[in-house]
Amino acid sequence: MQRSARATIKDVAKAAGVSPTTVSHALNGKGVVRRETAERIRRVAAEVGYRASPIAQGLQNSKLGLLALVIRPLHSLDTFLPEGVDYFLRLAGAASLAAMERGYSLMLVDDPTKPDAPLSATAADAYIVSEPFADDPVLTLLSEKRIPFVSIGSDPSRPGRFVELETHDWAEAVLVLDHLVAAGAQRVALLTGSDANSWNRESEDAYRHWCAERGQDPDIAAFPEAEGERVGDAALDRFFGPSATAPPDALFCLTGRHAAGVNSAAAARGIRVPEDLLLAAGSGALQNRISHPGVTTLDLRPEASAQRAVEVAVRLAEGLPLDLPLEVERAVLDVRGSTTRG
Repeated sequence: MQRSARATIKDVAKAAGVSPTTVSHALNGKGVVRRETAERIRRVAAEVGYRASPIAQGLQNSKLGLLALVIRPLHSLDTFLPEGVDYFLRLAGAASLAAMERGYSLMLVDDPTKPDAPLSATAADAYIVSEPFADDPVLTLLSEKRIPFVSIGSDPSRPGRFVELETHDWAEAVLVLDHLVAAGAQRVALLTGSDANSWNRESEDAYRHWCAERGQDPDIAAFPEAEGERVGDAALDRFFGPSATAPPDALFCLTGRHAAGVNSAAAARGIRVPEDLLLAAGSGALQNRISHPGVTTLDLRPEASAQRAVEVAVRLAEGLPLDLPLEVERAVLDVRGSTTRG
């Protein structure tokens, strides 16, 4: 028989002298097909070069061996490859390797709720959703479709409603704030992002509580994450401009790219870091490591978060109990020149 690289199930049926339904049952092990007939059909399928679609087989068997990763903060950024935001690359890379170790593949999905989202966007066995927004439609969609998922961080409007890995935003914010005080700060201001996620909200709550305990009036500004380093001048205008009643001597930027922008803008204005302004970030970017001075940041340890999330997702996909800690590892502080005074 002539082999065909694009043979279909109908080609197999014609060559074997049976119906397409019989071929389907024989190849999928379903229905009632005599053993001799099933063996002949499999032999004919091999001869004509027929290969069943792995996606079709997965849909029939309710298992594709596929996990999906949805990184929600990327939705509000100006690009899926933002310069210096290596946290997301580290998270996705580690998740891919952890999935492979467990016999799964991993695909990165933008937003399965978009009208133009491909059918494959909701075809995975289980999902990992990183840093969901308040009332996140992705979590709603997956829940309504009864697709297993785990979120890294909670939906701040629905904490505890879904399977989630607990983050330590409050404790990590206090870790940075206490470090700034230990480095000599008297008045610390906070620069957050504008995304409605638990990281921004809980870090701000922690800062307000920390200020209340110290008897300091909170000084907070929020800029969109997508602005990246471009916020530098605007942030300095906000904290050091004519309308600033009590300029801070330390600034805690949640986003690493915001901190990089402030660092650069401060140098251009003659504001010395760390002598005049201590500067720290709640997440790291490449610019924070290579700038002068380097900026002190939290390392959120995305590799460890990815491995735990994949472990939970696989258990959800396979119907196994979640008898493991549902939390991520705590971040560690990478102290650099921006908070080190001679």
